[in-house]
Amino acid sequence: MFSAEAAGGAWITAYCDGGSRGNPGPAGFGVYVEGADGQKLAELSEYLGRTTNNVAEYSALLAALDFALGNGHPRLRVIADSELMVKQMQGRYKVNSADLRPLYEEAKRRAARLEGFRIEHVLRGKNQRADRLANQAMDRGTGRSGTGRPGSQNDGAGPRWEPRPSEPPKMAKGYVKGGVVHLIEGELPEGAFVRVLLDRQ
Repeated sequence: MFSAEAAGGAWITAYCDGGSRGNPGPAGFGVYVEGADGQKLAELSEYLGRTTNNVAEYSALLAALDFALGNGHPRLRVIADSELMVKQMQGRYKVNSADLRPLYEEAKRRAARLEGFRIEHVLRGKNQRADRLANQAMDRGTGRSGTGRPGSQNDGAGPRWEPRPSEPPKMAKGYVKGGVVHLIEGELPEGAFVRVLLDRQ
């Protein structure tokens, strides 16, 4: 595990999350920071424009590190639901992406300036406060109202999620062979449903 510990200084915890609607698409991050006593220290969120989930996740981590360094907190524990980012920071996965490499290297530099740094992976259901903040950032950037995904829990720290206006379906070109859809143009976001329209011309 990537960590550095020294005597003295209380640990603060930053719950980090980043998201992208379309991947790549409108993206944002959220960070919920609490002290050793469990009390809220800060809520951070920012709209990032069009980018990927992984870039948004690293942006959340960098914001958490910046908060710790800028506010005199020498020990930081990061909780994130991005298995890729966590294992890369722990040295268990290589960073092969040219887009992620500079973010990873900057995160390592900032973490090395702390007396103590830990990063841990949790399932998304245990990262709801950061998830809410990330969705708020994306909502602000895209002009939508609401603060979360359908079915997500709200901890009372902001307005409840409201249904968003429906969007027109997006078209992608491709063909079906052996019961498998093969795309020629366009891309499908994670969790998308596909309806095949036959062109008989």
